[in-house]
Amino acid sequence: MHKHILARSVGLALLASGLLSGCGDKGEAQQAMGEMPPAAVDVVTLHTAPLQLMSELTGRTAPLRVAEVRPQVNGIILKRLFTEGSDVKAGQLLYQIDPAVYQAAVASAKANLAKAEANERSARLKAQRYAELVKVKAISRQEYDDADAAWKQQVAEIGAAKAALQSANINLAYTRITAPISGRIGKSAVTEGALVTAQQADSLTTISQLDPMYVDVRQSTADLLRLKRQVADGKLTQGQQDGAKVSFLLEDGSQYGEQGALQFSDVTVDETTGMVTLRVIVPNPDRLLLPGMFMRATLQEGERPEGLLVPQTAVTRTPNGGATVMVVTADNKVELRNVQLSRIVGDSWVVESGLNAGEKVIVAGLQKVKPGAQVAPAERKSDSAAKNAQQTPANK
Repeated sequence: MHKHILARSVGLALLASGLLSGCGDKGEAQQAMGEMPPAAVDVVTLHTAPLQLMSELTGRTAPLRVAEVRPQVNGIILKRLFTEGSDVKAGQLLYQIDPAVYQAAVASAKANLAKAEANERSARLKAQRYAELVKVKAISRQEYDDADAAWKQQVAEIGAAKAALQSANINLAYTRITAPISGRIGKSAVTEGALVTAQQADSLTTISQLDPMYVDVRQSTADLLRLKRQVADGKLTQGQQDGAKVSFLLEDGSQYGEQGALQFSDVTVDETTGMVTLRVIVPNPDRLLLPGMFMRATLQEGERPEGLLVPQTAVTRTPNGGATVMVVTADNKVELRNVQLSRIVGDSWVVESGLNAGEKVIVAGLQKVKPGAQVAPAERKSDSAAKNAQQTPANK
């Protein structure tokens, strides 16, 4: 009986010891869970730097000068002296109109001039003789006055004959239709044997100057107003607009080898689109550009002296479209921050408000943290922001 009592006592003691041991292990596990280490996150410290703001706009090419060639006299086309689609020089002969009628007009004008000069000589000599006779009263004063008037009339006839000869020579020269400007000539609207008339509505051909060329790009008035406000507030500094360098992408996405220069901004707004036209002049030495081609232009808006960029990986969007970032405070706690962003520059956003230089934003590990949580930040080594600030154009 004593043996049974002793065995029962030992069993109860072991059971109690096991229960106490289990409770101790559970408490230690709970204590260990309460002391989990802070979540590791990657952060980037924000810095201000001069930021070149660029705009990417679309536009089309246009010739620097366009000349529509028209005849200035009537006649039959004898020859066409150019190849369609070729380059011509200013003054180069393009068409020859039959000059026979105008050559005859020149000959007639020369004869009339010679006649007028002969009549003037006779009238002049007569007036000189009458001037001597009137002094000795051999003739009346009236006869002298008539002779002097006749001489002066012949002088005027010479002037009229010279003008007629000059006009005849001009018309004869107009039978040679020459290129008014240098450039690339288009197709001809007439062939040999065609009758053309002075000041006709239809042009014979068109010449376009293709080097250099214009690129007309368009910008919204909303963007212009935004730029003006930023300049007025001191957030943006602009140099001389005229002459600002512009780079281009062709229709196939390749980079055009020449840079253009901004010339002017249109003074009127298109009421249907709310856009203004910016005209850029660009060299075209290889004649790669043709009128009407589509191009993308990247031009400098200005410089923000203290631009602030935040990586795109740090930004999350709210359901209503707002932007937020997770900021690590000085005591390594997470703070949710609403920010105002304007545009993308490379792989970063331009910050308008909500963040300051020196603050640390989380760029990796966002899914492991929430506002108020303790974190273990590790600085990410990246110079992309500095590169973006200096080199990368903005995509609007």
